[in-house]
Amino acid sequence: MVSATPGNKPKIDLEAMRHSAAHVMAQAVQGLFPEAGLGIGPAIENGFYYDFELPRTLTPEDLPKIETGMRDIVASNTPFQREEVDKASARQLFSSQPYKLELIDELPDAKVSVYRQGSFADLCRGPHVASTAEIGAFKLTSIAGAYWRGDEHRPMLQRIYGVAFETQEALDSHLAKVAEAARRDHRKLGKELELFSLQEEAGPGLVFWHPKGATVRRVIEDFWKAEHIKRGYEMVYTPHVARLDLWKTSGHWDFYRENLYSPMDVEGQEYILKPMNCLGHILIFKTRKRSYRELPWRAAEMGTVYRYERSGVMHGLARVRGFTQDDAHIFCRSDQLQPELVGVLELARFMLTAFGFEEYDIKLSTRPDKYTGSLEMWDKSTEALRQALVQSKLPYEIDEGEGVFYGPKIDIKLKDALGRDWQGPTIQVDFNLPQRFGVVYVNEQGQDEQVVMVHRAVLGSMERFMACLVEHYGGAFPVWLAPQQAAIIPIADRHLDYAHQVEARLREAGLRAAVDARAERMNEKIRVAQVEKIPFMLVVGDREQASATVSVRRLSGEQSGSQSLADFIAMVQEAVRTRKLMI
Repeated sequence: MVSATPGNKPKIDLEAMRHSAAHVMAQAVQGLFPEAGLGIGPAIENGFYYDFELPRTLTPEDLPKIETGMRDIVASNTPFQREEVDKASARQLFSSQPYKLELIDELPDAKVSVYRQGSFADLCRGPHVASTAEIGAFKLTSIAGAYWRGDEHRPMLQRIYGVAFETQEALDSHLAKVAEAARRDHRKLGKELELFSLQEEAGPGLVFWHPKGATVRRVIEDFWKAEHIKRGYEMVYTPHVARLDLWKTSGHWDFYRENLYSPMDVEGQEYILKPMNCLGHILIFKTRKRSYRELPWRAAEMGTVYRYERSGVMHGLARVRGFTQDDAHIFCRSDQLQPELVGVLELARFMLTAFGFEEYDIKLSTRPDKYTGSLEMWDKSTEALRQALVQSKLPYEIDEGEGVFYGPKIDIKLKDALGRDWQGPTIQVDFNLPQRFGVVYVNEQGQDEQVVMVHRAVLGSMERFMACLVEHYGGAFPVWLAPQQAAIIPIADRHLDYAHQVEARLREAGLRAAVDARAERMNEKIRVAQVEKIPFMLVVGDREQASATVSVRRLSGEQSGSQSLADFIAMVQEAVRTRKLMI
């Protein structure tokens, strides 16, 4: 499909072109494997895929052969032709294709839409470009397994992915971004930099934080706690398990059961691993009567929770079964709700900026199909969130029906260095749980009045945020976050004593430094420090030892020359204090 405006070059409908490329790929695959069973082949972001049942397992070496067949079809300039046939004719046309027959049987209309390019026909609604020659630059990228119609009880098919763009230049640009994303992949860098691991012996989706990764996490958590305490939050800790009855009262058991772990029997009582921290904070609030003068009460916790995820959807740190939320809950009066929400938005923006995220998209998610509570409560909650965004002068979009079952929410999607979206801060207003649990305070008239509850996380989860940070910085953290801020490199063994003196001075100053005492050449030690992405390399030899200085080399390769140890310490301490992203 091609559109044009007067005086402009016709513009290709990329989605139609990518859909057409999927059909061309299916035709090329059938050329290599005439007995191929055809699944479905839609356009997706940046490209397309098609699912096949094939006589053998494909390998990466098969992709260039399929691409060659596709290019021959594109060069043939064969038109795409649409026709409508009755179901009986469609069943005859696809009599050797059981997956197509299944789809035909489920179609509600008497007529079936079929697209042809030459001898190849496919069941399809379209649209497509006019001819195969209108398919631009493309490349097949990968092969994966995919259950038919996403059902793990159905046959496993082979899915071939491809990307397609209007021009070769656009394709090359996309492939370069993909290559850079692969270089920054937190799973790869997490292993290379010894930040974390996921151990099959323990089970999928459970994260082991190694010393370096734990150091980064500790720095983040210390910063997070300090900023929350400044803003009047109080730190709490709650148990990892609780009686199932709590989650039945809250509604999670009814609305969220597929994400909860099975109950365990403890002395005849059913307990479950907690999927969120909010109920623990409610129970703390309820331990005594609270006056209106004590509100708002802000409880914060780095709380570890457990949610069931299928093994097929887990992805490094970004999607796991056990994770720690930077969680907090605000219990306030109705008249305090607006300023509290504005304060949370200010804190969220402050935290994102501190970590180097200046770009983000904001969505206001409204009532889903499955919800609890009254429409009046939902309307009031949604309006409060909207007003907070307006007062904060933040642009946003409405995300219809994407709220959680107990209330609407604001989702902030931050953008990393490659422009990719990551789930970040979440803010929810909740009138429902306080009602279910009878969470009240004593108002000015001495009567019980229901609190309003705000659920919020300004980083999301430590695991996903760490994944985002690793990929945003490509593993080269700013000096305030770096697990090791300086590597001290003695030129020869006779400089080891001085190197350890430098190390002791740096550690006394609160900096993270270590001597590379290996029996290796200086250049090899520098190379290793660069691979480990340590911000500073301090080379010490005869001259530095005699003058009580260090020769400073940065991760970028820039050499600052000799510097007094006191000046170096002051420079790094200032960068840490101000959380400078580059020095």
